[in-house]
Amino acid sequence: MRVLSSDQDGLRLLTLNDPDRRNPLSPELVRGLLEALEAAEGDKGVRAVVLTGAGPAFSAGADLEFLRGVTQAGAEANYAHSRELMRLFHRIYTFPKPTVAAVNGPAVAGGAGLAGACDLVVMSEEASLGYTEVRIGFVAALVGVILVRSVGEKHAKELLLTGRLVPAQEAYRMGLVNRVVPSGRVLDEALALAKEMAANAPTSLRLTKELLHAIPGMGLEDGFRLAALANAWVRETGDLAEGIAAFFEKRPPRF
Repeated sequence: MRVLSSDQDGLRLLTLNDPDRRNPLSPELVRGLLEALEAAEGDKGVRAVVLTGAGPAFSAGADLEFLRGVTQAGAEANYAHSRELMRLFHRIYTFPKPTVAAVNGPAVAGGAGLAGACDLVVMSEEASLGYTEVRIGFVAALVGVILVRSVGEKHAKELLLTGRLVPAQEAYRMGLVNRVVPSGRVLDEALALAKEMAANAPTSLRLTKELLHAIPGMGLEDGFRLAALANAWVRETGDLAEGIAAFFEKRPPRF
């Protein structure tokens, strides 16, 4: 299986599992990850998702062996493959439950984009990432959509136009990752972050993510109106009622 799945304490760990080839985004792996995300969303016992890679790398990005053949397959086949990759990045970025990438090794091209699509990123101090598509005549079109929203135009241009690899501490300073830790602690730190988020109200988490994605593209007044609607709507949910009851009863909430 190209994607391994395991559970612990309400968390779903998804592991990219093609270590001999450094976990490239082959059609099989992309489909496997989409199916795994669908299952995680539908499972009420799963409160957050952690994504990592098997072996020494997180992901080498596009499957160049596959691309070597598909480039001659015609516009229709190429567009179908691009749309499938778009579905994956969009699915992770808009996933209704919290997601954390545990970058245990190099995350390159689409692999860097995959990590960056997650809500939070924990990176090994020995790892590096880079959007290297321009080095082989490709374009980081899909991952660039998320990247420019994450780090701003200037950093995005530097990363996408140079195609250089960025060490962990520089990635942290740019805002590409949230935490840099020793290699042996990457997965534990990612799981701890996921568990911290998963303890919160599911409805609040989902709405917060939706607001954070929507508001930057709006004008100030439209942003405030959307925020007010979300604030009003959440008051009618069971999560808020349980949270307030737990506060007054001096107990942990049962979301």
